[in-house]
Amino acid sequence: MAAFGVSISALIAAFVVVSALDVVASTPAAAQAFTYNPRPPKPPRPPAKNDGQMLVQATEVDYDYNNQRISAVGNVQMFYNGTSVEADKVIYDQKTKRLHAEGNIRMTDAEGKITYANILDLSDDYRDGFVDSLRVDTEDQTRMAATRADRSSGNYTVFDNGVYTACAPCKDDPKKPPLWQVKGARIIHNQTEKMLYFENAQLEFFGVPMAYLPYFSTPDPTVKRKSGFLMPGFTTYSAFGVGVEIPYYFALAPDFDATFNPRITSKQGVLFQGEFRQRLSNGAYQIRLYGIDQLDQDAFKGQPGDRQFRGGIETKGQFALNDKWTWGWDGVLLSDYYFMSDYRLAQYKDPFGSFLSLPTEAISQLYLTGVGNRSFFDARAIYYLSYSGNQNQVPVVAPVIDYNNVINSPIFGGEFSYKVNFTNLTRETAVFDPITTTANTNGLCLTTSADPMARTPSQCLLRGMPGTYTRLTAEAQWRKSYTDPLGQIWTPFVGVRADAINADISNQPGVSNFLPVGDTQTVRLMPTVGFEYRYPFINVQPWGTTTIEPIAQVIIRPDEPSAGKLPNEDAQSLVFDTSNLFAIDKFSGYDRVEGGSRANVGVQATTQFDRGGSVKAMFGQSYQMFGLNSFAVADVTNTGIDSGLQNPRSDYVASLAYSPNRTYTFSVRSRMDEATWNINRFEAQASANFDRWSVSLMYGDYAAQPELGYLTRREGILASGSIKVAANWVVQGAARWDLEANKINQYAFGAGYVDDCFVLAANYVTSYTYQAGSTPPVLSHAFMFQIGLRTIAQTSTSSSSAGMQ
Repeated sequence: MAAFGVSISALIAAFVVVSALDVVASTPAAAQAFTYNPRPPKPPRPPAKNDGQMLVQATEVDYDYNNQRISAVGNVQMFYNGTSVEADKVIYDQKTKRLHAEGNIRMTDAEGKITYANILDLSDDYRDGFVDSLRVDTEDQTRMAATRADRSSGNYTVFDNGVYTACAPCKDDPKKPPLWQVKGARIIHNQTEKMLYFENAQLEFFGVPMAYLPYFSTPDPTVKRKSGFLMPGFTTYSAFGVGVEIPYYFALAPDFDATFNPRITSKQGVLFQGEFRQRLSNGAYQIRLYGIDQLDQDAFKGQPGDRQFRGGIETKGQFALNDKWTWGWDGVLLSDYYFMSDYRLAQYKDPFGSFLSLPTEAISQLYLTGVGNRSFFDARAIYYLSYSGNQNQVPVVAPVIDYNNVINSPIFGGEFSYKVNFTNLTRETAVFDPITTTANTNGLCLTTSADPMARTPSQCLLRGMPGTYTRLTAEAQWRKSYTDPLGQIWTPFVGVRADAINADISNQPGVSNFLPVGDTQTVRLMPTVGFEYRYPFINVQPWGTTTIEPIAQVIIRPDEPSAGKLPNEDAQSLVFDTSNLFAIDKFSGYDRVEGGSRANVGVQATTQFDRGGSVKAMFGQSYQMFGLNSFAVADVTNTGIDSGLQNPRSDYVASLAYSPNRTYTFSVRSRMDEATWNINRFEAQASANFDRWSVSLMYGDYAAQPELGYLTRREGILASGSIKVAANWVVQGAARWDLEANKINQYAFGAGYVDDCFVLAANYVTSYTYQAGSTPPVLSHAFMFQIGLRTIAQTSTSSSSAGMQ
């Protein structure tokens, strides 16, 4: 703890400046307790100029010339170098050169630390002294109290019967103990080392002793970084047994540090972990190392971990070239692909939201990004390291470059924009995906299948082509909106897109059933001309405003060149709904380009209520007017088939969103068969957010899509919620219910306490882990526990298990 006084070497000269003022003194602090005292108004600011004088204000000042003693009595205030001292009485003895203060002492130093006491006695060089009934409040909201504090050698302060906490006192009951506090028979503060040493200490929660510590130390609150042991962590998993982590932190310099974090396991020995971090003037980087000499490698017999040494390296960094350009990297190198999973080094993400499994891959990449006022550039080389053993099926992308720009000034009165994409990727082995029960059961689509000719479009999809694929895409578009005297909005647009493609496809078994093998060069050109029409009708009522807007869009363009005959790596997902009803190109990526002339029509209605809240609805349909319908052409992944766009008249799409206020939101999205009005896709979502609780519920119903491998209808509910059971206590959970199988197949729940000084959390999560080959996914169960005391320590423990599903 920092020193509790202020230098008074100029006190004699200071007492020359005296004025009689009425000042309200602060309430003395009781030792061994923390109470809530709203901070009183700060005393007048001392002289800004440091002229070596101290300003003293008091009701009465007495001069005892015989004893060489000066006394200030009654609402005393002293100001010196940004520090103020308030007390009922202050006496300075020139013979002993000591300052003695009594009654309602309140001292505020230049850093904002406040010291309360009943008696304060200091030498004028501030090296020795004592304080009775001490309480100290620091600027970072930590607090100490003691019956007495003695200072010696200008460095050591000993607090007798000391109490330390980083929790604020209770406002409703000031005498109530804080959430946690550490009591010590003696607390020694070494100001040079900036360390606090606790002797015969006990940790209390709500005033109840929970742990006894004969001795422990921690950096004082002024220290942001200091070498030393951190709190241990605990992990259990069947692969390595029980693991205990004992991290040690090295504060090597102001700009770099390191952490050595060995994990001692009961089955496999010591897993060494270390991390080095450095921050430079224009960025930062870090390197993390893992390594273990396994005691029982036979525990992984027949698995990737069947080796004596296992380890890995992770690194990442990011640096700014200037205010617009940034470059950086992420890198991972492992001894074997299942190392991170076996030792639970890959972490869960957002277990209560999307039920993400443990990560299935790591990304190594080098990137350069630039952001302008109306432009964006991104270039990167990417290597995906698979945790599931399918490394030969994962592409190496080097590079992928994106650039788009919107010209700042009008061209022919309209907006002109353009974008460029360059992609080059290489894959060693083809990736086939079964779409029939027979193909999945018999493994016909596996690369190890005994019948290579079984890999046909009727049995499988080709998710990834083997070989090298290179594509350069450039696209430009111009558009301008006109509003006629009737209020109709006309928006003509013109665009052109060009693709240069080179595909060097390996002649692996079954690939020729999907794509021409060998070296193929193709140039695609897709010009587009069209217009969009909107006619908004606005009705204003005392309760709100309603706008009904019919929308029509006509697009004229030629057929898609080489439709379905080229690789498709980035346009494999297509969900047709109102969000892309009026998209000029409804494919999600560059590898497919929509061709043929099309009309998109619909109506949009929006109501905005004057008292808050809104309703937005849309309904529409898309028509293939003439030419080839790209969505009816099967490609290597059957993108577009069973999407609702494969027929000349598409399915109907509709959406409705209602938000009466900030508390509730409701939304519905649906796609209906054009001929029968049967629902092919339906999603409904509702959420409510109150002060103390929130809940979200999503229902999904999806028709079978056999061409994509979904042979039966899918129906399920995803529910999540949280409730604030007390001021700082939160309970939350989530579950996914498969209505077709009539079972809850994933769930997570947990509870936690969070405030400014304490964190306590426990979560239970289920997630799927995917392995190589035909092995079904493994449902993993994980329990995670975390506790943290601000300024003292933070630790966590986790336990995992897995079972086949």
